Amino acid sequence: MKIVIPGGTGQVGTLLDRALTADGHDVVVLTRTPKTARQIHWDGATLGDWAAEIDGSDVVINLVGRSVSCRYTSENLRAMMSSRVDSARVVGDAVTAATRPPRVWLQMSTATIYTHRFDAPNDEYDGLIGGTEPDVPGYWAYSVEIARNWEAAQQRAATPHTRKVALRSAMVMSPDRKGVFDVLSWLARLGLGGPVAGGRQYVSWIHDHDFIRAVRFLIARDDLTGPVNLAAPHPLPQRDFMCDLRSAWRIPFGLPATRHMAEIGAFALRSDTELLLKSRRVVPARLTDAGFTFTFPRWRTAAADLAERRATPYRRHRGRS
Repeated sequence: MKIVIPGGTGQVGTLLDRALTADGHDVVVLTRTPKTARQIHWDGATLGDWAAEIDGSDVVINLVGRSVSCRYTSENLRAMMSSRVDSARVVGDAVTAATRPPRVWLQMSTATIYTHRFDAPNDEYDGLIGGTEPDVPGYWAYSVEIARNWEAAQQRAATPHTRKVALRSAMVMSPDRKGVFDVLSWLARLGLGGPVAGGRQYVSWIHDHDFIRAVRFLIARDDLTGPVNLAAPHPLPQRDFMCDLRSAWRIPFGLPATRHMAEIGAFALRSDTELLLKSRRVVPARLTDAGFTFTFPRWRTAAADLAERRATPYRRHRGRS
């Protein structure tokens, strides 16, 4: 198959590019800064010659979106919104204009669309959409609005011959450098991987192998449309999540952090406390109902696998020195 991946040079795109190319597919990446023959220039907002890559392709996987690992300033929030909505809109324009449109369009979304809650998990059937929670920072609602507009841009596209799926993804955990697992592992190995603000808030996640397998599954299943949660079936409180991560690295302790300390740490890392404090309790009801089974359904075994894979190149490097 020919698979086009707008925004395919980030962490998740690199994972998919690598796996789908290894499967034997013809993978083309749309990017603002092409560096190889398989990468095509686009600006993520206007139609151009790149649209010819979508015409006649089999699958489009749009991953474009400004990184959320930043300070949530007004400027950055606007950039998060525009990068997501503009890219989804223009991909929809290309699919609509195609003489031979792709049969499926997978559009990245986010588990952040769901409400901050502790009492029950959010699935695709009766999960609560966020934005109206009491006693949370006001800008959290804007994050939900970004997600809603992101999905709405895909839904509005007139694509009668192209199946559309919105990937409400949790954090994708891979051993790659500078990914979220790498950053959290760095904190844990420094002894800073304790509970944050009590650690009751839930963490949803998905192992990189299961993320790739789920994408393959969704490409193959012609009966699945609309939002699909890409998250392991067992989210867990942040204090337990970090405990299992420390165990994977054989770190015996992790210093706890208050909310104020988390704000200082997020500022130092040029990130935001929403990523630490919002309770994302998300489960993959539609995937499991469709028969998908997770290789890594629980975090303890997933963290152990990721730590082993992350440590192996390091050990090899030391062995060569």
